[in-house]
Amino acid sequence: MAGHGSQKLFGLFGGPGLTATGKGFDALGYHPGKFFALIGGLSEFLGGLGLAVGLFTPLAAAALIGVMINAMATVTGAHGFWDTDGGVEYSVCIAVVALAVAAIGPGRLAIDRFFRWGAGGWLEAGFALGLGGVAAAITLSL
Repeated sequence: MAGHGSQKLFGLFGGPGLTATGKGFDALGYHPGKFFALIGGLSEFLGGLGLAVGLFTPLAAAALIGVMINAMATVTGAHGFWDTDGGVEYSVCIAVVALAVAAIGPGRLAIDRFFRWGAGGWLEAGFALGLGGVAAAITLSL
């Protein structure tokens, strides 16, 4: 997901960059588009990096869950389930994996382990799902 965020934010990996992504967000009804593109891009970039290195794992999972809920609600939801039809399959997979990592906790080499927190469990999973869901609901209501 960090790669997807870097496409939106920096135009890396053939991505459109922040200005063009902002225009796309405007077209989806997110106003101002560039602001919401920045929030979405940062959520993907920092959430993806956080899960990859195990840093602030429940918060990183919440960021990815929230952005995937928004993607399903505004882009892929009308196209059914399968990704080949433009559906929610990919977004659901990312959200479920993020939730699972929050639930089981980061790996043994994760940065969170050095601070002796973020060990995973129902509390962390509930936090990630709750915060991601609330953030998505607020964003979608604006």
